[in-house]
Amino acid sequence: MSALASAPRPAPGPTLRWRIAVLVSAAIAISYLDRQTLPVAIKAIERDIPVSNQQFSLLQTAFLITYAFMYAAGGRLLDVLGTRRGFTIIMVFWSLACMSHGLATSFVLLAACRLLLGAGEGGGFPAATRAVAEWFPTKERSTAMGIMNAGTAVGMVVAPPLIALLLSFTSWRSIFVVTGALGLAWTVWWRRDYFPPQEHAKLGDEERAQLRSVLQARPAGQKELGWLPLLRFRETWGLVTAKFLSDAAWYFYLFWLPKYLYDARGFDIKTVGTFAWIPPAAAGVGCLVGGWFSSHLLQRQLSLDRARKLALGASAFVMPLILFVPSAPVAWAIALFSLAYFGQQSWSTLVMILPADIFPKSAVGAVAGLVGFGGAMGGVVFGQAVGYLLDHGFGYGIVFALAGSLHVVAFATICLAIPHIQPLEGARA
Repeated sequence: MSALASAPRPAPGPTLRWRIAVLVSAAIAISYLDRQTLPVAIKAIERDIPVSNQQFSLLQTAFLITYAFMYAAGGRLLDVLGTRRGFTIIMVFWSLACMSHGLATSFVLLAACRLLLGAGEGGGFPAATRAVAEWFPTKERSTAMGIMNAGTAVGMVVAPPLIALLLSFTSWRSIFVVTGALGLAWTVWWRRDYFPPQEHAKLGDEERAQLRSVLQARPAGQKELGWLPLLRFRETWGLVTAKFLSDAAWYFYLFWLPKYLYDARGFDIKTVGTFAWIPPAAAGVGCLVGGWFSSHLLQRQLSLDRARKLALGASAFVMPLILFVPSAPVAWAIALFSLAYFGQQSWSTLVMILPADIFPKSAVGAVAGLVGFGGAMGGVVFGQAVGYLLDHGFGYGIVFALAGSLHVVAFATICLAIPHIQPLEGARA
């Protein structure tokens, strides 16, 4: 507080925190580009390393297992190291892990590379959540998280056409080097531009006043809570369970969309590059619309609980339409995928901001880590089920029917476990 009050700084206007939102969004975009490189390039990889449906599921499981544990540990790591230093370490590690895929010569080595990539990327969203908690007041948080979460869509939109283009003149191994190098370049930008608000040298008077109110709302000296104390709260279990359910569907869409288009619709790499970016583009719109809608409701004087739950419910109840994908013509199937991506990322933006709405700043990273752990484990369980069902002749119909129901159940879980979304006073002791 004294640093904010005393430092003689220039006054660029109240936009610095939004530039920081864009900076973190770029990191999230890179993470989704890195994790999508293998699913989009899988047909080229299979020419050198044969991969069955069950093995493809295992590759995604390898990523998600370490992603889940690092998501939880990354939240605590960021609570200890701070957002700036912690995200630097995380980004460098996952960028090098991404590059290592280009050295793989067998399925086992590919799986090892996925383990390393998941271990690195697991800290990305806890870092984003902490940055929001540090820089944004309650009425702006969902909009800020929408901007950050839109990075997922940017990475997914860029991946199919970029990888198809690169594969037209280079090997699949080189692609992982290119995508990994982008992360290292981002690290330089991060180190130059990101500081906690108490330490930032470019705060104008208006923004300094805004940030002072944020800091006053989060009293200094709060006792940090470990994972076991946090598990005493049903709000924690509600968020973890809801994320487990909704991300089970999300990771299926994320990792299996290119393979579904290859296997069930007869697409080649060029056609996937032409069309597979459309659902992720809708996801980006969903990020922004979900965050904006909830912030808009708050500005119209709705309670925090109603603003968040109205937006969450609207997002969840478009998801069952995905069950019509297997029987729809290909153009309608892409449209249904686009609607599902829109609803999922609107939902995800709002769920990710709930830890900052409910828990004190000292616990936000740890709660976000637990929630992300639950989501990744949902992806592991459902991903293995998908591989088994497809390899045993059940087809995509049953898979889409299951996936389409999960967000609705997740919304019911949040309503039951968190009757009122509000700051949790018991967690501040």
